[in-house]
Amino acid sequence: MPSFDIVSKVDAQALDNAVNVTTKEITNRFDFKGSHVVIDLDKKEYLLKIETGDDMKMRQLIDVLISRAHKQGIAPEAFDASKEGAQSGKVWKKEVKVRNGLAQEDAKKIVKLIKESGLKVQAAINDDLVRVTGKKIDDLQAVIQLCKNTSLGIPLQYVNMRS
Repeated sequence: MPSFDIVSKVDAQALDNAVNVTTKEITNRFDFKGSHVVIDLDKKEYLLKIETGDDMKMRQLIDVLISRAHKQGIAPEAFDASKEGAQSGKVWKKEVKVRNGLAQEDAKKIVKLIKESGLKVQAAINDDLVRVTGKKIDDLQAVIQLCKNTSLGIPLQYVNMRS
């Protein structure tokens, strides 16, 4: 029976490349000359620790980071910059979480969306992925289009297609 998996993964190497390109660009920009800028990537936790001189530079740095990551193939929705930055002395600090893997509530939203669509497929949650099986590949492709057209707020990839 044909099946495929819905996942939300971020390639660690692409994220590292995006951080390196951002660091290189920031060091060459005129408005950041002589200012304190630190971008630290924790690859195990998928967490970016950012330090800048003020709040405006923090927002500019995050915009540059997201645009460079998008060029590396990482969706902008993967970055959770909702947590407010805090000032510590003369330095602004902020932690940006990179979403990697489907959270349980996101997986439940996807399964609910598929079941409400009325397509003749089954969706099951396995750890941090959703496995979709059906009798026809056309039904599976309809599920992919449904998920692409619905804004869930998380980046999704469709992998492991088997017929």
